[in-house]
Amino acid sequence: MRNLLILWIFVAGTVHAEAPTDAGRQSAAIKYAPPMRGAPASRVGGGSRGVGDNVASLQVLAPDHTGLTTFEQPTLYWYVSKPTQAHFEITVTNDQAVDPLVDKDFEMPVKAGIQRLRLADFGVKLKTGIEYRWYVSLMVDPAQRSNDVVASGTIERIDPSDDLKAKLAHADKTSIPRIYAGAGIWYDALDTLSDLIDAGDNKLREQRAALLDDVDLKDAAASDRHPEK
Repeated sequence: MRNLLILWIFVAGTVHAEAPTDAGRQSAAIKYAPPMRGAPASRVGGGSRGVGDNVASLQVLAPDHTGLTTFEQPTLYWYVSKPTQAHFEITVTNDQAVDPLVDKDFEMPVKAGIQRLRLADFGVKLKTGIEYRWYVSLMVDPAQRSNDVVASGTIERIDPSDDLKAKLAHADKTSIPRIYAGAGIWYDALDTLSDLIDAGDNKLREQRAALLDDVDLKDAAASDRHPEK
C-alpha cells in the first residue's frame, strides 16, 4: 500500500510539472525564423519630416526581406512615432499589374504606436507566388508630395505546408503565433499575436515587442513596451 501511495504521488507530480499553464505559454519566447530564401533587403523605413509637433516617423512592421503569409487577405501593420492628424496614403502594388491593387488616401487622426491595415477592407485578395509591395505615406503637405514620409515592405502569399496545417489544427490559440513565427510566416505570426492583444491580453505586448526586435524594428518594439497613455 505504501509503495502504491509513493507511485501515485510520483505520477501526479510528474503530470503537474509537465502540464503547460496559460502563464507558461505566454511567457515562452516567440522566435521568428526567417525563411531561407536569400532575398535582398526590401524594407524601406520612413524618416522624420515635418514642422514642430508634426514631426513623425513611420515604420512598416515587416522584416527586411519579403515576409510571408498564408492568408488570402492578410492584415498589415505599421508604426507611427507621434500622434498626428494628417493625410495618409495606402498603396499596394505588384509587378504583374499595371494599376495598384490599392491606392487610397484619407485624412484621419492617428495615435502614436502600432496601426492596423486590413486588406479585406479594400477588397484585395493576394495570389500565391506573387511578391507585392505595400506603402504607407504620411503627406506632410499634399501640395508638396516630395515631403512625404514613406515606408514600405514586401509580402508574398504561400500555401501552408501539410506539417504547418497539422500543427495549427492541434494548437490552442495562444500557441498559434509561435507556430507561425517558427515556420517563418511573419505576417500571420504578427497578426494572430496582435489579435490576442486586441482581445485584452496586454501581457502579450512583451511577446510582440520581442518579435519586432527579431527583425530590428526597435522603435515599434519600444512603443509596445512603453505604450503612451
